[in-house]
Amino acid sequence: MSARRAFGLFIASAVLFGGTFVGAKAGLPYFPPLTFVAIRFDIGALVLAGYAAHKLSVSELRPRTRGDIIAILATGVFVIGLTNSLIFIGQQYITSGVAAIIMSLNPILTPVFAAFALSDESLTRRGIIGIIAGLIGVGLVANPDPSAFVGTIGLPIIFAAAVMSALGAVVIRWATPTMSSAARTVWGVPIAAIVTHLLAATTGESMAAISVTPTAVIALLYVGIGSGAIAYLSYFALIDTVGATRANLLFYLTPVVSALGGWIILDETISTLTITGFAVIFGGFLILGGDSITAVITHRYPQMWTRWMRLRKWALASISSIKSSYPLRLIHSRVRRTRARVQHQPQSQSQSQSHSHSPSQSD
Repeated sequence: MSARRAFGLFIASAVLFGGTFVGAKAGLPYFPPLTFVAIRFDIGALVLAGYAAHKLSVSELRPRTRGDIIAILATGVFVIGLTNSLIFIGQQYITSGVAAIIMSLNPILTPVFAAFALSDESLTRRGIIGIIAGLIGVGLVANPDPSAFVGTIGLPIIFAAAVMSALGAVVIRWATPTMSSAARTVWGVPIAAIVTHLLAATTGESMAAISVTPTAVIALLYVGIGSGAIAYLSYFALIDTVGATRANLLFYLTPVVSALGGWIILDETISTLTITGFAVIFGGFLILGGDSITAVITHRYPQMWTRWMRLRKWALASISSIKSSYPLRLIHSRVRRTRARVQHQPQSQSQSQSHSHSPSQSD
């Protein structure tokens, strides 16, 4: 697959996933939140069934191992069902951009669960620093104000959605399935529809509360087809092309899409502090996944990496040369002598002026 096609998949996935938050916010005034999610996955399940009929064979769709079944359930219940239910509930209280920023914690939270659940992964000191940076970023985004606590109730709900998504991803890895991610999604979306319908019925939501308007229909079709089926298919195709590390970087573009979409379509605003918080979260991801990102760069762009290492080596050699030519002791000594001269000059001038104005002994 060409680099241009991979770039197209990356942009398409980021735009479609980022638009989920805008579509959810636009449709929530017309739907109960859990009912909205459930109908969304009903539509997505039908689209994916058509995709599977044309693109996947029966053997590809058939679960073969216990790990396949666990991975399908984790996909449907945690990664898709509970995650999206919490997102739609939380977005009743916060803007699209802020919700997307909190969800960008997913690549940071995943290693936390992996350190406890997977024997081949442990949480290093560097990982702990990255996680702390991510949590500090969330604090900046939240900017908690006791006088406006009700207005921030959506933040912990969206954070719980990020936790569910990360937990589901780790369970899938722990299960070591033999099925492809696309096949798991074809199974997972109908399961998510069942889960969300049950949650909607349990909480007392009713179809009678739906208000059918052009805006409601457009929002439902978008989150059902665009971000409910096509986005997942393009995302998994991207993973198969460039790997999970590079593919997951799209979750740091979705907040930009959501913020712009919310500003253009919903007249939402985003504060400078929120942008700063997102930058801190992104910094935490770079700290946490620096080794993986470096490995990807060296594999995909060896010439660029070689030039960077040469530039780094030259810069370090230049600094070392400067230090050897001008030792710090000599610099500090010169600074002290300069300060002494500067302090001595005003005293000398004041003494000479007082001497010139004093009466002579002959007078």
